[in-house]
Amino acid sequence: MENHDLPLHLCHANNFSIIINKFHAFFHCIALAFLVYYRASFLFQETRPAPIVPWLLVFASELLLSFIWLIGRAYHWNPVYRTAFPERLPDDDKLPAIDVFICTADPEKEPTFEVMNTVLSAMALDYPPEKLHVYLSDDGGSPKTLHGMREAYKFAKWWLPFCRSYGVKTRCPLIYFSAPEYQDGSNYVDRDRFMADKLKIKEKYDMFKESLKSSKEDGEYWGNERDHPSIIEVIQDTSGETLQEDHTNLPLLVYVSREKRPSHSHHFKAGALNVLLRASGVISNSPYILGLDCDMYCVDASSARQAMCFHLDRKISASLAYVQFPQKFHNVGEHDIYDGQLRSAYGMTWYGMDGLTGPVLSGTGYYLKRESLYGHFAQEGADLLELKNSFGSSNLFVKSVRQNIVDGGNLSNALLQEAKVLASSTYESNTEWGEKVGFLYESVAEDFFTGFILHCKGWKSTYLTPSRPQFLGSSTTNLNDLLIQGIRWSSGLIQVGVSRFCPLTYGSLRMSFLQSLCYGELALFPLFYCLPLWCFATVPQLCLLNGISLYPEVSSPFFMIFSFIFLSALLKHLQEALSTGGSIETWRNEQRLWMIKSVTSHLYGSLDAIMKTLGLRQASFQPTNKVLDEEQAKIYRMGKIDFRTSPMFLVPMVFVIILNATCLVGGITRTVFVGNWDKMLVQILLPIYILIINHAIVEGIITRKDKGRVSPSVTRISTVFVNLLFLGSLLSNVFK
Repeated sequence: MENHDLPLHLCHANNFSIIINKFHAFFHCIALAFLVYYRASFLFQETRPAPIVPWLLVFASELLLSFIWLIGRAYHWNPVYRTAFPERLPDDDKLPAIDVFICTADPEKEPTFEVMNTVLSAMALDYPPEKLHVYLSDDGGSPKTLHGMREAYKFAKWWLPFCRSYGVKTRCPLIYFSAPEYQDGSNYVDRDRFMADKLKIKEKYDMFKESLKSSKEDGEYWGNERDHPSIIEVIQDTSGETLQEDHTNLPLLVYVSREKRPSHSHHFKAGALNVLLRASGVISNSPYILGLDCDMYCVDASSARQAMCFHLDRKISASLAYVQFPQKFHNVGEHDIYDGQLRSAYGMTWYGMDGLTGPVLSGTGYYLKRESLYGHFAQEGADLLELKNSFGSSNLFVKSVRQNIVDGGNLSNALLQEAKVLASSTYESNTEWGEKVGFLYESVAEDFFTGFILHCKGWKSTYLTPSRPQFLGSSTTNLNDLLIQGIRWSSGLIQVGVSRFCPLTYGSLRMSFLQSLCYGELALFPLFYCLPLWCFATVPQLCLLNGISLYPEVSSPFFMIFSFIFLSALLKHLQEALSTGGSIETWRNEQRLWMIKSVTSHLYGSLDAIMKTLGLRQASFQPTNKVLDEEQAKIYRMGKIDFRTSPMFLVPMVFVIILNATCLVGGITRTVFVGNWDKMLVQILLPIYILIINHAIVEGIITRKDKGRVSPSVTRISTVFVNLLFLGSLLSNVFK
């Protein structure tokens, strides 16, 4: 029952952690100031101890890393933690309606069976079913997916009553039946009856699974994934099957495949979401939207009610755009060698942004206010002509924007035809879609950019992390998919960072200064990491080989400054890993991934974004492969990296390892004969550290014999590049 005297949620801060973070930032900044003084003083010396070019390269790299570290301190300024009390919500008849948006694009990379588990988990949310509407966007236009929707609806008639009758918390059948720890049922009195019903549901589930796997539909009915008309179907029961249980009270389920034509830009996921926004606007027009990736299961049924604890709070609801939940993953291995849990973002960064004006819109697991996507155009009394110029020519959709209501029970053929028009490839022409309304098209990271612009417009967001995961997805479990995904993320972020919407300039005038720094760090870190790390992986090593000192002698007071900065950064990272539930192994894995991504996906993503900005390349979006490879999964569970990936990723990694190993051996040999250990110690320790952290790559090159090892051909190619670099350094005057 509703109780106006009790808060729907609470917010608190860890003051001790905040103080520690600020003390660390203060002393680290002082050390960086001394570093800058030491480097700058070199430029004014009449007799320089080292060639100017490598010195300047290292100095520039230190400045870039210092800058990206400095603006990242905004995350640590005021992190907060929230608790929701859904039991204090008003009665069900007073709760607002919710539209669920699920996006899929390729049934080969995103198996239909797993997508349907996401659909079923969304249908089974603990929310009034008449106020829940589930939409699936199928960008592939595949009959397999439509067939899967029909089969999922049939199974839902059994699954939803079972969950409601026995108070099942885990309402994704895939997770419920595959993980014993999630097989709960708290409302049963007769355990024998519960077990009998559970067995019956398991049989129905196996039949449902088999019906999807045995489907013979080949996807040729409407064209192909890049050229087909819009298809919209409200999924209904056509089997005529009757059950003893009351199954009539199911959420609305709608299949949407927008029109795709090669001659028209479709704007990837953002375009698909905007079609769902329009189609749902004339079908259900719920004031709130739950956004889900096709493999992100609603593993706990309470997320909608927990989100409403914020959206229905009269103190914050007027300015609240969305409530963001963290992404959790059910297939992360014990060693988590690929940082599958995204610990830094969901375990630290988003808390810090929540203490300012709110976390980034993270692509999935968010409850978003529809009105926030319409901008000022949705204000009551807006001019009809302006609305049509912004939203398009559909009178019915413009009416839904102005009145915020639609007769959701009147699903006539005329209404569905109007929805198909709204899903056409030409509907957005000469409108504000993707520019000022809806999900925005400036970047392939549409979630990041849309959330950023919402914050610029004065909207806020909150971050909620209940003890029980609300959403579980499938994490990448091989290096190839990880780095391909990393290129897409890096490209999308840098697209924003180098555009007129750069958060450090555009955002600083429209949101809090600290919040703009957070967005700036996110938008620029791929570029500001890849350049310095390539420098630190090559230049000091080549100088070591040539006997050139780039760092202070051990006896110099500045040696302590450099040592302090290095250890301070490492120990702070270790402290953060341990305080967020990680371990020393977590810290080591993240250090290794930081280096690997910086010399591969961050580099390629940054180049891709810059080329798009200059008009030299068109935008692209490659979905992550969700199909499980058992052989790769076995290697992953063993805690070993699978190096069966593109040479464009492997060659830079192996190049760096061979270069560092060769320069280390040659540098130590030279130092032994010359005897200048005090001058060269830092440059000896640097490649040692790189090789220790990346021992998994060394192992993949030298000792591993399994299929996941580094290919000998890659090692040979990398060796050739190392030799070419050595030859170039000898012929040039850079190190003289």
